[in-house]
Amino acid sequence: MTRTRTTTRPPGRRDQPAPGARRRPRGPHDWFAERLLAVLSGRRPVHSLLGHTVGPAYEQLITLAPTDPLRDRLTPVLRHCGRFYPGPGVIEAFARVATGDRVSAMAFRLELGPDLRWRCAAIEIHGPRP
Repeated sequence: MTRTRTTTRPPGRRDQPAPGARRRPRGPHDWFAERLLAVLSGRRPVHSLLGHTVGPAYEQLITLAPTDPLRDRLTPVLRHCGRFYPGPGVIEAFARVATGDRVSAMAFRLELGPDLRWRCAAIEIHGPRP
């Protein structure tokens, strides 16, 4: 007789993985997507990403943060974050963000600096879609 392991999620916790479920390795794009969402939703100040952005990306962030469509009455949730490696030391990432029944898209480019730290070089946000 073979035993199978079943896991169940606690009620009301659909966004969390089931106990014992495997999680994929997290990368710098996941970390940055979570921080970017916190800034764009007003949960963190813009300057919290100052050392994690380069060039015009910080200026983009200053412009986006106060007027971004992710500022809503509901708390936005990061649904999925993916990445593409166009070349060495570069990650182009995208994320789906859910706010209630609406979905928004974030895209950003991370570049590996000479100090081996990832920094955001560009940000693009597309507003909610029902």
